Parts: sequence; C-alpha cells; structure tokens
Amino acid sequence: MFGRSQRASPVPAAVDRPRLDLSGPRLRHALEQLVEGADALGGVERYCDALKLKSAVFQEALAGDGVDPGSFGVEAFRPLCAFMPTVRRRIRPWLEEPGFGRLREAVAELLAPSADTSGTDARVRQFCANFPQDDSHRWSRDLAAELLHNVDPERFPLMTRWVWDAAANTGVLREIWHAPDVDHLTIRAADGYETFLVLREEIAQFLSTNGVFRDVMQMVDMVCAQVYAEYICEQGGSYLRADFSAPEDPMQHTRRMLGLDGVRAEDGRARFAVIDGEAH
Repeated sequence: MFGRSQRASPVPAAVDRPRLDLSGPRLRHALEQLVEGADALGGVERYCDALKLKSAVFQEALAGDGVDPGSFGVEAFRPLCAFMPTVRRRIRPWLEEPGFGRLREAVAELLAPSADTSGTDARVRQFCANFPQDDSHRWSRDLAAELLHNVDPERFPLMTRWVWDAAANTGVLREIWHAPDVDHLTIRAADGYETFLVLREEIAQFLSTNGVFRDVMQMVDMVCAQVYAEYICEQGGSYLRADFSAPEDPMQHTRRMLGLDGVRAEDGRARFAVIDGEAH
C-alpha cells in the first residue's frame, strides 16, 4: 500500500482495515495537473478557501447553533443542492411536498449527533432506504455522502460514488490503483466508510511526502476531483456528457466535481458560491 509505514502497531486494530494499493506516479501526475491548472485561477489556496466556505454553508444551514435538523425548510435546503454536482439535477422532485417532508426526516436521522462513526455505513443504508430502490435513485447515496462530508468533513471523508463504487468497479480509487492491467481488474474493496477513510489517509500521506502540509482535507478532495476530471475527459461517455460538457478550461470538470462551478451564465442564478468566496 502506498506510503504505509511498515512498523507494527503496538495495539491490535479493532477493525480489519482495507489494504489499498495506490499508484504514486498517478497521484503525482494528478497533483501536478491540479496545481498547474489552479495557478491560472489564483492558486489552490482559493479552491481550499472555497471548499471551507462550502462546508460552513452546510453547517450553518443544517447543524448550526439553534438549528433543528428536522425543521429546516425547502428554501434553506434547495441552495445546498447546488453544491452537490451528482445530486442537483436529480433531486428536484423531492423538493416538493410530500416528498420534501420525507426527505427532511431522512436528513435529520442521517445527521443525528453521534460520537461513534462505526455505524456510518448503516446510517447511509437507512437513508437510502427512504428512496425507491431503483437505478434512477442511486444518487441518494451521493446525497448522504455529501451531507455527512460537508457538515462534518473531519469525521466523514468524501464517500460519493465517483470516488468509489464497488458495484460498478469505477471511481477515483480505480483510476489511482496500482496494478499492471487495471482496465481488466475487479478491485476487491468495499465502498464503505473504512475504505474511504483509509483512502483519505493514504492520499494525505502522499501529499505530506510531497510538501503539502496545509488544508490537507481540502487538498485530498481536490486531488480526487482532479483524478476523476481526467477520467471524464478521457472517456467522454454518454452518461458523463449529459452532466459535463466539453471543458472550456483545464479546471472546469474539477470544479464541477467539487461543486464549485459558480453562477449559470444563462440566467444569472447562483448554483453555489463562486470561486472568489462570495456566497450567493
């Protein structure tokens, strides 16, 4: 596994942690491309600040002082959907009653305070059970992942399907997997909390060995988005084309995966907060 220390731990691990074989060269390429592309738009620091702002918006709306997670209105929740690129086009029917009432209850249960992260996978499954169990509602897992991560990024790494989807054998994990023939390999790694946590730890270790010591959580998300953005550009499949048109600049897909793609030019409506940090 990339970057893992070989020294034995003096205390046995309570959980069998997944072993991830990551490719250092692929990660290094993604980091170099990320830094180069971001430099033209003010540098990676601006992106880190924008991701922090995004998290602050979620926390204020759903978990701030005096906020009852079960009582937020659709007008408070609708703007948050703009931050979630794989959710925002599909969630629209659930922003009307009676669907929104069910959605609000599911979100309140998902975000209920708990010091124990061992039940994270069960939380996500329970959340998804509130939606029809068909392919057109697979985005419910992304919604759960985005909510958990944006409200509490320290405890919950980014766990969306584009980071890793075991059933489809696709995602960032596959693109940075170290193997001689990844295209014909089925990766035996569950898409559960522990896998995503180890993935974040491994990428964070890689970043530290390459001189990145600030805003590591945000940088991990940015590296993942850069990896998947490159995959989108390489594949250009019909599903991806539906959500991601041809990029006008090298960071366009990366921004979209992170939910940082700003204001719609056609009507001036803000889908998020623009990259300069001004919230809309």
